[in-house]
Amino acid sequence: MNMHRGLKVLLIDDDPGIIKVMSIALEDEGHEVISAGDGKSGIDLCVSHSPDIVITDIRMPGMDGMEVLKKIKQMDPDREVIVATAATDMNYAVEALRLDASDFIIKPISGQALSIAIKRARERFATRRELKDYTALIEERWMDTTEELTRTFQTQKLLIESSIDGIIACDKSGRIMIYNKSMEKLLGYSRKEMIGEKMTERLFCPEQAQKFKDALASLKHGGKGRLFLHECLLEGKDGSRIPVQLSAAEMFHEDEQVGLVCFARDEREIRKLTQEVAHRARMLHQDKMISLGKLAASVVHEINNPLAGILNYARLMSKILSRSALTPDSAVKFSGYLCLMESELERCAKIVGNLLAFSRKSELEFAPVNLNELLNSCINLSGHKLSLQNIRVETRLARELPAIKGDFSQLQQCIINLIFNAVDAMPDGGSLFFSTSIDAAKKLICLKVKDSGCGISKSDLPYIFDPFYTTKKEGKGVGLGLSTTFGIIDRHKGTIQVKSEPGQGAEFVIELPVNATDPPASIQIS
Repeated sequence: MNMHRGLKVLLIDDDPGIIKVMSIALEDEGHEVISAGDGKSGIDLCVSHSPDIVITDIRMPGMDGMEVLKKIKQMDPDREVIVATAATDMNYAVEALRLDASDFIIKPISGQALSIAIKRARERFATRRELKDYTALIEERWMDTTEELTRTFQTQKLLIESSIDGIIACDKSGRIMIYNKSMEKLLGYSRKEMIGEKMTERLFCPEQAQKFKDALASLKHGGKGRLFLHECLLEGKDGSRIPVQLSAAEMFHEDEQVGLVCFARDEREIRKLTQEVAHRARMLHQDKMISLGKLAASVVHEINNPLAGILNYARLMSKILSRSALTPDSAVKFSGYLCLMESELERCAKIVGNLLAFSRKSELEFAPVNLNELLNSCINLSGHKLSLQNIRVETRLARELPAIKGDFSQLQQCIINLIFNAVDAMPDGGSLFFSTSIDAAKKLICLKVKDSGCGISKSDLPYIFDPFYTTKKEGKGVGLGLSTTFGIIDRHKGTIQVKSEPGQGAEFVIELPVNATDPPASIQIS
């Protein structure tokens, strides 16, 4: 890949708008752009046009971005692939890096982030090509003696020493002959301490050496005598266990094995990123539990009245039966009482069922969802809290609203978050307005949530969807409600907008496609 010429870039995304914006930015930097609207078409273009770099969305109908990445790497392990993902899907980004993606960029994609990702991919390709050429050179020119091997190495010293990955090579007996600066930095041992030592004795943690030998001899990891991105632990000078991805190849001269070369990639930063993703997931769950606590308090009061009514009817029926045998007149009354008790019990069951559905922690389960029913469920769950806060609720719901394809529990969490935000914005009471409508031409269903609260300042508006950003007092929230809401709407291929002026309330507008393959989420602020 020429470091000065424009690149051929393949964009794979099911959103034509995103492809158009990225194409303009890339072509403005002098790159040639080809594009595909789905994973299969992207793979076909990759075969026929041989692009330098592929940029693929993670979430697509049919073949998703992870499958695209795997197939491209199977066809050509050296091809650079950049994945695009939402901030809430960082676990996919980590997995993509493990599958040897060049980089990842977060949606919505900025021009600067795109340019940096392209630059990193270009540099990575150049380094990979140089290392590959050098490995081929060692295989072709491997000498019979240590002296000749060392002299040959000196001609390529600069290349090896500038490598980001650690490089180590040993002769047929397993003694280390090449050990670069990145390896010194990784393990803590100097070149002087390692040259001439047995590689398996000094490089690996004790239980890892045999696993490495077995993997190298196996056909599963790139073929016998070749190893590709094998995860293992190396042992540092200080005794630390260092996670790495190790690639290795046995080298031959005239069909005789003369040595082994290994390339080690430090995985500590990726492991750290994985831990951060897990920590973020715990924080997201904590935010949901805070909302659940508020709902539970509301539900206790909400079911107290129907339970009290059921208890009174049961006592009345027991009292009538204690006085005399059941008469035809009493039987008629009992039938009415039982109908009322059944109705109240169904009401309690529905409230508790909604609460359990909200509290359930599960993977996305897409199914038809009626937005009007979902909205009524959320209003019922938080009804007592709204009443105590002296907040008047108004609704204007479209009739015969088509179902959307989505996860009921997660969409419920979105609306509950918006309701609680509105409650916090109206400490002295106010009004909360909900409406649903359908845009038949665009095949979109619109949900509006508008409050008469304190509004949002101009300085806060650009950041309200950022994780952990909050304007509430300490202890009143962790700043994840709106970030969670945006992430869920994004996974449902929807958009969320907010309009607000200080002192004039706030209006959140969510649009969700009737067909869930429509464009992904974006943020609009005014």
